[in-house]
Amino acid sequence: MKLFRELRKHQIDNRKIKKYLIYALGEIFLVMVGISLAFQLDNWNETRIKKNTEINHYRNIKSQIIDDHELIQSQLDFNNRFMAEFKYINSIIETNDRSKMDTLGSILLNLTEYSDFDRHGNIYETMVNSGEIKILRNHEIIEGIRELEERYIYVNRIESIHYDAVMKHIADVIIPLVSYATGEVKQPDVVFNYKFQNLLIALLDIMIEKDKTYRNALIQIQEVKQLIDKELILNKYL
Repeated sequence: MKLFRELRKHQIDNRKIKKYLIYALGEIFLVMVGISLAFQLDNWNETRIKKNTEINHYRNIKSQIIDDHELIQSQLDFNNRFMAEFKYINSIIETNDRSKMDTLGSILLNLTEYSDFDRHGNIYETMVNSGEIKILRNHEIIEGIRELEERYIYVNRIESIHYDAVMKHIADVIIPLVSYATGEVKQPDVVFNYKFQNLLIALLDIMIEKDKTYRNALIQIQEVKQLIDKELILNKYL
């Protein structure tokens, strides 16, 4: 009888140990699951924060280039309005039509006008120097911004050339030729001389190149904007 009692006690003890082991393993498993979930939650929060930061950068870039688009468009219109006038007086000089002297005089005074986008901010360079470029993961947008900055640099260069031409060549020539008070051409023979026409044609060439650079910049802005909109739509932020 004593032997049976000891066997029964041993079996009970074994069952307790098994139960304890199962319980202990269960606790360990729950702790591991909890730690894993905590890590996943932290990673999810970090990913969400990074994505929100990235999206905010895209939105800021989009807002800035939209403003640039409006400004460039206004400069394009300004440049083309005067370019049309200068082409007209060039045709007057070309045909030696002196019956339109009043029109010629009023337009000659506008030869000192010039468009000026004057964009010195550099989105791409600023983001590279600050390290913010690493936040952007869409390489198409990054490349688009870089190309846009190159467009801006060229626009500024052409505008500087136009400004120098006006200040160094046009302004001094116009002063003795036309009365600023009445618009009367005081030296018609000089105006209808081939030297003055050469100067006018050179100015028109600059303005034609400005028109081209403005249009290329506008196209690049639209391309970057479309890439950003696509990114926002994919991430359901638009």
